[in-house]
Amino acid sequence: MGLHLGVSLSERPDVVNADMLTKAYYSLGFFVMGGLDVGLPRGGHVVGRFLLWIGYFGAPILTASTLIEALIKTLEPHRWRLKRIKNHLVIIGSDDLTISYLKALREHNPKVPVLIIDSAMEPLRRDELRQQFNAKVILGDINHSFFLKRLRLNQASKVLLLGADNFQSYETANKILKLEPKLAQKIIIHCSSIRFMRSMANSHVAQQCINFNSYQLAAAGLVRHKLIQHFQQTQPKDVVVLAGFGLFGQTILEELQQHAKQEIDTLAIIDVDANRRVLVVDEQLHLSNFERREVFEGNISHPEVWQKLSTKVDLTKVEPVIILGTGSAEDNLRTALWLRGKYPKAMIIARSHQPSEFAQEVGKEHNIINVSITQLVKENIPVGWTREQ
Repeated sequence: MGLHLGVSLSERPDVVNADMLTKAYYSLGFFVMGGLDVGLPRGGHVVGRFLLWIGYFGAPILTASTLIEALIKTLEPHRWRLKRIKNHLVIIGSDDLTISYLKALREHNPKVPVLIIDSAMEPLRRDELRQQFNAKVILGDINHSFFLKRLRLNQASKVLLLGADNFQSYETANKILKLEPKLAQKIIIHCSSIRFMRSMANSHVAQQCINFNSYQLAAAGLVRHKLIQHFQQTQPKDVVVLAGFGLFGQTILEELQQHAKQEIDTLAIIDVDANRRVLVVDEQLHLSNFERREVFEGNISHPEVWQKLSTKVDLTKVEPVIILGTGSAEDNLRTALWLRGKYPKAMIIARSHQPSEFAQEVGKEHNIINVSITQLVKENIPVGWTREQ
C-alpha cells in the first residue's frame, strides 16, 4: 500500500514507477523473507511512509515470534508431561545396559513411570524405549543444571546413571545430590572402568550412591548360579582356566577369590597381555594366590598356548572349568568346539555380548554353555533396583 501511495525507496528509487507485480514482490519481501536491503522510505504520502516503517519493524518481529511459537510448541509436550510425573525413575543413557535394566524392571514393576534422558538417540532406539517399555524419552544435555532442575528430581524415586562417560556420571551424581540430598543411596552409578570405580570408592559421591560395573554383575551371576554348584559336585578340588583376562575374566577371578577359593586347586590364566593384567589385578585387589596359579601369554585361538598349558596343567584327569571370555564371540565359540574334542569331561563356557540363538543351538549340540553379558546383567540386577522403596 505504501509503494502504491507514491513512496520510493532510497536504494530502489525506480520502484515507485514499477508495475504492480514488482511492487508486490518487494512488499512480500518484508514479511516472507524478513525484509530486504532496499533502503529507507522516501517521499510520497505520509500514510504510505508510515505503513512502510511498520513493515520494516514488523517483519523481524513477525519472524522472531514465529520461531518462539515453534519452540514453545516443541517444548510444551515435555513440560506438560513432566508436571504430572512423580515417583518416577530417571535413567541417563540409552545403550544396551539401559535395555537390560528396563527388561528386568518391567518384569517386576510394569507400571512405574520411567524418564530416559540422552543427548543423542537413534530413532529406532527411541521408538523401542517408548513402545516396548512405555518410557518417556527426552533429548537433552544432562551437564546443564538448568536441565536437571526440570526433571522433577524432587519427585523421583531413583536415578540411574547408565551413560558411557564415567567421569560425567560421577559429575552428574554430584550435581543431583546438591539439588536433592534426599536422593542419597537412591542414585545408581554404572562405571565401565573398574579401576576408576575403585579409585572413586572413598569419594563422597561414591559413598552416597550405589556404584556398580556390568561385568561384575555378570561374573557374580555366573559364579553363583553355575560354577559353585559344579565345584561342589566334583572331586577332588577343581582346575579353572580363564581364557581371556579382560574385564570379564578379571571380575570372575575376583568372585572366585571371594566365594570359591577353597574349591579350587589350580587357576590358569591365558591372555595376549596376561602378565601385565595379572600384575594390575594383584596390585588393585591384593588377591592372595590360589593353591596354584599359572599364567600363559598368547591368543586363545592359537593351539600353541594350549600346548604350553598342557605341559603344566593336566586337564584330562579332572573335570576342569574352561571359561572362554574374550571380547570375540567368534573366537570363543570356535575355540570351545575345538576344546570339546580334546577335553570331553570339561565344563566349557563360551561368552558373547548379546544373546545368540545360533550359539545356544550349537552349544546344546556340543555340550557347551553359552552365556551373554547382557543376559547375565539382566538376570542379576538386584531386585531392590527394580522395585519402589
